[in-house]
Amino acid sequence: MENSKAFRSGFIAIIGRPNVGKSTLLNGLLGEKIAIVSSKPQTTRNRIVGVITDEQYQAVFMDTPGIHTPHNRLGEYMMQTVHDSLLGIDALALVIDAARVQEADRKLAQEMSGRDVCKILVLNKIDLLPKAKLLSVIQSFADAGYDEIVPVSALMGDGTELLKKVLVKALPDGPKYFPDDALTDQPERFICAEMIREKALHLLKDEVPHGIGIEVLQVEKVSDRLTEIHATIYCERPSHKGIIIGRRGGMLRQIGADARQDIEALLNTHVHLQLWVKVSPDWRNHPGDLKTLGYTAED
Repeated sequence: MENSKAFRSGFIAIIGRPNVGKSTLLNGLLGEKIAIVSSKPQTTRNRIVGVITDEQYQAVFMDTPGIHTPHNRLGEYMMQTVHDSLLGIDALALVIDAARVQEADRKLAQEMSGRDVCKILVLNKIDLLPKAKLLSVIQSFADAGYDEIVPVSALMGDGTELLKKVLVKALPDGPKYFPDDALTDQPERFICAEMIREKALHLLKDEVPHGIGIEVLQVEKVSDRLTEIHATIYCERPSHKGIIIGRRGGMLRQIGADARQDIEALLNTHVHLQLWVKVSPDWRNHPGDLKTLGYTAED
């Protein structure tokens, strides 16, 4: 009887290829938005930690960048982040887009199947395919070497509670790693930068977003009701700067207005958000710029 009341805790890595819905899944599991979401690939660049604490468990989820072949130092950092996130974990959730299963997904599933932890294969986006097709996809992974296969729709919320139960069951007895009210270990400055980047991803043309980085220069609580934030949007070409600023500054104002809404909800104050745009050619390959923008390996 004592074992049933033991407190479980541990770390769960959420991994997968780009655009399979890992960040949407993390937000759905938490019931709160801490990871930015975009239809563009490689949206997540850092490890995003989300914490769920219950009377009987504390689950620490780690959303990771989409696994891809890197073409610059930023990409190399992202893949190192994935590698580091797999160290010392208690469970692994491999997310696959069930509506678009590719050979690369199957290769990744085979590669991860050899890891000596509880492994859950998460078939996401089940709302986009008929039941007969889903059953066929499930059957095709039946011998992939995973402890369970859980179909979900992270966007619609279908299956996420079951997935949470399956993952929590895999956690060992352990202590609380975070305070009861902790939702993430990310500082406000980082989350604000990500919210600005998310709005830019949604609003800008396809060729621009990959070359965007956000540096938050200042977060100052002016009063209990007002926070002032200054941030710089990095881009790689003068032509991209023109697109980001837009005609008569319209695009930059729209990015700021959209980001401000989310930041105000996060900080629970009014926000005065001041944005600038800086051209730094090929910043994704420059160690100094990468460090400034927070893309450096942890010590």
